[in-house]
Amino acid sequence: MPEPMPEPMPTYAYMDSPVGRLLVAGEPGRLHRIGFANESWTRNPPSGWRYDDLAVNEPINQLRAYFAGELTCFDLVLHFTGTAFQNKVWSALCKIPFGETSSYGALAQRIARPKASRAVGAANGANPLPIVVPCHRVIGANGALTGFGGGIEAKRYLLDHEQRVLGKTTS
Repeated sequence: MPEPMPEPMPTYAYMDSPVGRLLVAGEPGRLHRIGFANESWTRNPPSGWRYDDLAVNEPINQLRAYFAGELTCFDLVLHFTGTAFQNKVWSALCKIPFGETSSYGALAQRIARPKASRAVGAANGANPLPIVVPCHRVIGANGALTGFGGGIEAKRYLLDHEQRVLGKTTS
């Protein structure tokens, strides 16, 4: 039996955004990772990764269109490398509509694991593709903004941004 081919090493580039500098990593045709400036791996990408702004041009263009209010649904091939449970949570995150929110409990219900709210929260926190896989749309059951890799202010910005794009008022 032939050995499996090793995963290709991602290329990456940086982009400026309203929520700070983002690292966008992938390979042609697949998005692997998005990182916020406050994450140490974003400042020092893993060894073997190489800088190439053209290789991740499409995800960057779509992120720019999102921040400009011109795009409400990403059309990218996503590369998930999590556990089966994490991948299920991340897929469920993609189903939360633009401009809407969900709670951890509701997300646990959606994946048929009603008692797994905390595990859903942990998987949400491990999301490798924030913004594109909209973990910012998950809030506490009481409506409170809870942890987010880019920080609570970034989460608040993203939620408010989506409301502005939809023409709704923000609180």
